[in-house]
Amino acid sequence: METDANAAGMDPTRLARIDEHLRRNYVERGRVAGCQVAVMRRGVVAHYSAVGLADRERGVPVAEDTIWRIYSMTKPISAVALMTLYERGMFALSDPVSRFIPSWANLQVAEVDDSGATRLVEPSRPVQIRDLMMHTAGIGYGLANADLEVEALGTRSRARFRIDPDLEAMAERLGQTPLRFHPGRHWLYSLGLDVCGRLVEIMSGKRFDEYLEAEIFAPLGMSDTAFYVKSQDVPRFAASYGRNADKQLILVDDPADSVYLSEPSFLSGGGGLVSTIGDYLRFAEMMRRGGELDGRRILGRKTVELMTINHLPGGATMPDFALPGGYGEAGFEGKGFGLSMAVSAGPAQAAVIGSAGEYMWGGAASTTFWVDPAEDLVVVFMTQFLPSGTFNFAGQLRALVYPAIVD
Repeated sequence: METDANAAGMDPTRLARIDEHLRRNYVERGRVAGCQVAVMRRGVVAHYSAVGLADRERGVPVAEDTIWRIYSMTKPISAVALMTLYERGMFALSDPVSRFIPSWANLQVAEVDDSGATRLVEPSRPVQIRDLMMHTAGIGYGLANADLEVEALGTRSRARFRIDPDLEAMAERLGQTPLRFHPGRHWLYSLGLDVCGRLVEIMSGKRFDEYLEAEIFAPLGMSDTAFYVKSQDVPRFAASYGRNADKQLILVDDPADSVYLSEPSFLSGGGGLVSTIGDYLRFAEMMRRGGELDGRRILGRKTVELMTINHLPGGATMPDFALPGGYGEAGFEGKGFGLSMAVSAGPAQAAVIGSAGEYMWGGAASTTFWVDPAEDLVVVFMTQFLPSGTFNFAGQLRALVYPAIVD
């Protein structure tokens, strides 16, 4: 990946601190096998680094074309797919989900009283499509709308969220499952973006993966982004790691026999994709440029603005809405939430260097990205360590990247 820090208005010497930090504090200490990061500003790649091994057991180094499990970094892609249909007048954000999935018309809320008893009541309003993208629908993760079991990911050797046979079955199951809370009242990480994938299928008449390929991946040249890894690409597929009780790095998904080697029937819009750093950088740069890249327009500028502003009522931040003990891939402090991504309220509120209005998300294997429109900046980080949140990669990278801006 060609870089030109000076053309991007950044200091290459300061950017080199990224490599030193990742190598010394993570790879050499055995915390991760390997990782890579790309920093782009004003459409120019200012810095790219690849450190360590993509596959420790086979001695395969991280390369520019390494394929990674991106888990929840799938969510913004799914939201963009749904918003392409918004731009065709197919739905309104305030439309009830039941307009497209009739079984959702009779959803009830499981309320718990002071004695701990549960009763089913009518929701204060229907679940809206916007709720799905915002995680405010009242659904959670899992068969019983449970919370996402983040800690369990580190020891779940075949970690891939395929509870239902396909998106249609999942949507119908959720239509029969009581909500955790009244729609819009709280924030809870959920299967909402998976349901968005089903809405894409219903509105477009195409299978979700086919729609993503036609409307996003092919136009943007994201040739390595898909729901599974083709046989010829297995040598480029990274191994996935966690750690044991002694904090030693352990293999949890071997690329040679991974569940990602076969085409799934459940096309998870919430966490099913694999990708490369180059592919995801193109997606994020398209967002930074207001929905267009290299002459191919995916969304209109105002649609991107709509997706990346804080939609929480009254300009609230995540701690005001997230359920106690809940989990989010970008943390809660100083962040609002848009349509599938966290939105920074500013560096003082978030207690980290950056800009108000930057938007971001991450994945269960510790991948992360953010876009800072104020600085024309895009950063993408890839690794494979479960679960995310064990290490503060996003915060540390911000502390390394922003001081390198010199104009």
